[in-house]
Amino acid sequence: MNLILRLLITAGIVVLLAHFLPGVAVSGFTAAIIVAVVLALLNAILKPILVILTIPITIVTLGLFLLVINACIILLADKFVEGFGVNGFLTAMLFSVLLSISQSIAYSFLKEKKK
Repeated sequence: MNLILRLLITAGIVVLLAHFLPGVAVSGFTAAIIVAVVLALLNAILKPILVILTIPITIVTLGLFLLVINACIILLADKFVEGFGVNGFLTAMLFSVLLSISQSIAYSFLKEKKK
């Protein structure tokens, strides 16, 4: 149940960010749900591999290279999902940062309600 709720929250955040952020487009809430699922799968499967492979670069850049990895995952999700589009690398990076911050805030409210 918690996973479904998190996916719906992420889909809502994707729709909001696409509405306010130029260069990001989502065709509807169904596409946003698919984006949330694809992002969850990519973050679970591909991101750990990329993080391990890029440890030296990540150390040299003091962790800032993780933003590049997140942007690449957003761009990869753009290729997989038909109704989702991101124009450019910098837009993907900004989208990933805003998505991460928004998810942290929204998920913190979920934890508070459980107590």
